[in-house]
This record gives sequence, structure tokens and C-alpha cells, in this order.
Amino acid sequence: MPAAYDAGRGYSPGVLAYWLEVIAQSVPRGSVSEILDLGCGTGRYSNALADFYDANLIAIDPSEKMLAEARRKASSRVRCERASAESLPLPNASVDMAFISMAFHHFEHPDRAVAECRRVLRPDGSVCLRAGTIDRIDSYAYVDFFPGSRPILHRALQSQAFIESTFTGAVFKLVRHELIPSEAAENWIAYAEKLAYRADSILVQLSDREFDQGLAALREHAKTTPPNAPVVEPVDFFVFRPV
Repeated sequence: MPAAYDAGRGYSPGVLAYWLEVIAQSVPRGSVSEILDLGCGTGRYSNALADFYDANLIAIDPSEKMLAEARRKASSRVRCERASAESLPLPNASVDMAFISMAFHHFEHPDRAVAECRRVLRPDGSVCLRAGTIDRIDSYAYVDFFPGSRPILHRALQSQAFIESTFTGAVFKLVRHELIPSEAAENWIAYAEKLAYRADSILVQLSDREFDQGLAALREHAKTTPPNAPVVEPVDFFVFRPV
């Protein structure tokens, strides 16, 4: 998956810039000098966050294969380290922002990961979290084409309420929750080509037959859609701060 991840899950420059502005609405530029990109994967956001905030960034992921991709493209402001979310190799009160993108549901012990975020965050810092949730499964574009993905999503994802209660239980307060419409692809044909890489932790669990049938159905659907109709999905965006 790491080698195909950027091709299958990468952003256009416009979409990445859009998300940086979404984050900046809650964490203004000039307020951040040290960033934690937790569950960074191949570093889709790492360089962009470091450049946008003119900050140093530590990118952490438990997968050495993912980190190899992140290191390959890391700027001088980005340091990559292998570690789990439940045991961060950082001093207390050492970062201004912890950023987590589509990784929270992968943490083995979410409560311990959140406690670690609380430990390394400075008193006026923020956690910015992008997440897929159970509440939004019916809105995810591929679900109708890959019906076997629905029970997998229900097992893998958490609810909005669970995420909020996990953070508030670790002495955080929720300062923002918003459903952000995010472009998954510029049109349905491009979306099908992205999914063909199978760089998704849900789709990779389907049988080859299920995946091939779903992709064929999606490609047929794509032929009937306008070329200027983007595929847009809701992403739960949370901002938490220490109490």
C-alpha cells in the first residue's frame, strides 16, 4: 500500500491549500512553531503544514514503509520518526499543534493516544483532527459500489460522539466540529482511477472479486457523469484544546 498511497489518496494542490485554510480558521498562522503530524502516513500534509506555518514538524507513524515514503520527500523542516501514538518520543509541552488526518481509527488505544497528545501539547495548543466516522458512512462515494465495505467501515470507524468523549475524558474541550465538504477527485472517472490503486485500508480488505466487481460498476457509472462534476465527501473536522 505505501508505494501506491500517494497515487490513490493524494491531493491536488488546490485541495491541499483548501484544507490548510480550513485549519488556519482555528489555528492562525503565526501562532505555531512546533507541529506534530501524528499518523502521518506518507507525509501528505507534513511539508505543507511546515511551510504554511513556517514551523518545525515531527512526522510520526508506526509503519516504517509509510515513513520511508515520507522521508523521501521531507523538507529540512520535517523530521520523521517511527513510533506509536500511545508512546510519543516527545517532551512534555513541546508542540503547539497536533494534527491527525484519517488516522485516529487506526490507534489501538485511542484513550492513551489522546492522553499522549495532552502531555506533549502546550497549554494554549490545539489538536486538529480529520476523521471518517460511522455517522457519515452513507455519504461516502464508494460505499454503494462496494457493498462489502459497509460492515468493514462499521467495524473500523468510530462515531463522532466517541471521538468527542475520548478527548473530553482526557481534559480537552471541543472548540470546533464541522463537516467539511472535501473533493475526493475532480470527476468520477478520476475517482475510479484513484480507487484502482486500492490504497485504502477498507477496500484492501475486500476479496479481489468484490473489488473488481465494484470498480467495474463504478467505471460504468463514471461514463454517465459530467467531466466537470467533482466527487465530494464530508469529512468530520474537530479542533480540541486543553482545559
